[in-house]
Amino acid sequence: MSEDENINEINIYETKHKPTFALSLIEWAGELVFAIAILTIFLTFVVRTVDVNGDSMIPNYYHKEKLMISSVLFEPKVGDVVVITDVLYDPIIKRVIATEGQVVDIDKECLSVYVDGILFEDEDFGIQAGITNIFHTEDSTEFPLVVPKGCVFVLGDNRAESLDSRSAKVGMVDNRKILGKVLLRILPLDRFGSVK
Repeated sequence: MSEDENINEINIYETKHKPTFALSLIEWAGELVFAIAILTIFLTFVVRTVDVNGDSMIPNYYHKEKLMISSVLFEPKVGDVVVITDVLYDPIIKRVIATEGQVVDIDKECLSVYVDGILFEDEDFGIQAGITNIFHTEDSTEFPLVVPKGCVFVLGDNRAESLDSRSAKVGMVDNRKILGKVLLRILPLDRFGSVK
């Protein structure tokens, strides 16, 4: 077989097996659907976005900021900022102050928080020390208290404006009600980044 015949045979083969535009479009659409399915699974089960509602987490989080959270392999620990569901009418964002078995006390005079007898270092999280109030209503939590098994004690960073574990309306939060830990601030863009 001559070289010209070989070239003609290759050209005929390529022409017969050249993908059509419709076939390429179907393959591309299939890949797009697969990518969207993977992204949807990722955004549903790995990370989620939530909006801050209210002023209870100022100065670290402001009303209407958008945050990314994750619940994958998450065990709440002291200092974590978490999103809690099924406690009040909307999901709430609070900071974990103590976990199961720890003793929480709020000094009525200097308004400081103690965990296992040690002063909780608010300044580590950009919070002014000595601003913790005790609710003086019929639904106030009694101190000192021991955090029950499978629960956490949470406070807002802006204690004067926060409905949190100091009130029986929230109380000790069951770990199963924690939607996830805050990982990242998405919006506004000028505050984008990791969080305290």
